[in-house]
Amino acid sequence: MIRRMPDTDDPTISPPSRPTRRGVFLLPNLLTTGTLFSGFYAIVAAIDGNYDRAAMAIFGAMLCDGLDGRVARWTHTETLFGKEYDSLSDLVAFGLAPALVVYQWGVARLTEHNAVWGRLGWLVTFFYAVATALRLARFNTRTASVDKRFFEGLPSPSAAAVVASFIWCVHSYDRYLPLSGMASLIAAFVVTAVIGVLMVSRFYYSSFKGLKLTGRVRYTSVLLIPLTFAVIASEPPLVLFAMFGTFALSAPVMWVWRRARRRPNESAGAGPR
Repeated sequence: MIRRMPDTDDPTISPPSRPTRRGVFLLPNLLTTGTLFSGFYAIVAAIDGNYDRAAMAIFGAMLCDGLDGRVARWTHTETLFGKEYDSLSDLVAFGLAPALVVYQWGVARLTEHNAVWGRLGWLVTFFYAVATALRLARFNTRTASVDKRFFEGLPSPSAAAVVASFIWCVHSYDRYLPLSGMASLIAAFVVTAVIGVLMVSRFYYSSFKGLKLTGRVRYTSVLLIPLTFAVIASEPPLVLFAMFGTFALSAPVMWVWRRARRRPNESAGAGPR
């Protein structure tokens, strides 16, 4: 009896993964160290009151985090050590660093307005850090059983990008924004709390792993790359907040849209029995 081999072009079937090796390799772990350093620098910059630099450091951590895993796969240097080191670095860069940036920027000012608001802000920033740890732990324990095309819950780098870019926006455009004083502080903590909830939610976000970067594309598509960088460079905090904020809201909005479409169909199909 001849068994049919599975179709390797099917995106729902992931190819067999190579066994993770033990040991330490220099290049991918240097990039992971860059993630950890960027998170540490973001905390130090926030303590010194340099919130724009703190936000830039978090985006630098995102860049290093996006490269270390790919470099490890390209060079076949995936190890158990690298996996654990990456998770610990992500917790610092995308959990503790954004939480402490928000804390340093707003909690002290909230306490000046009201002691109760200050305690609430303290709890919100701690909740964000805990949500990041839970999100990373869930990701690590379900890596082998989930669909690679989607993330369950908002990924921690994207969550950190939303929080960091919001603080960057408020800090940079404080004189131009309608939010000022107490309103801006409350908005910052609402954003932080909502993003923390989205990280531990059951919403599914696209991982964009279905995109084939090695295939042939149209020449006009290549022009989108410098155009995207030009748009980001024009107003980095505002554009980055719009981009990552839209991504964070995409899953809840799609869930509501699907529920709204389903209800009329269900009601239309229901008749007298």
